[in-house]
Amino acid sequence: MRLGRRGSGQFRLTGALAAVEARLAEIAITGKVIDGLTLPDHEPVPAATTTVYQRIVTAFNEHPEQVFRVRDLHELLGLPTDEPSINVTRSRLGRLVRQGLLDQPGRGRYPKRT
Repeated sequence: MRLGRRGSGQFRLTGALAAVEARLAEIAITGKVIDGLTLPDHEPVPAATTTVYQRIVTAFNEHPEQVFRVRDLHELLGLPTDEPSINVTRSRLGRLVRQGLLDQPGRGRYPKRT
């Protein structure tokens, strides 16, 4: 075995490590979203201390029957409506769909999962 050469096993481990780190980041985000949910008899967390994910979930909880488009959600939350910001939120909503918190019955439409 020569020093300085990487075997294919090391590349597989590097790829597996990257996949695990990405999954851990998703789990951390999910934990923050769940921590931000409040029971009806508790005071909500002030908006200044909440993450964008928490604010998104709260908006869906406060309007459970509404089907949101990303731009409408941005306007409701007072977020910037430039295209890069919209795309980041679109990605976040996709993640919340995969986690089972939201549905996506049509392109760009997101209701709360019931």
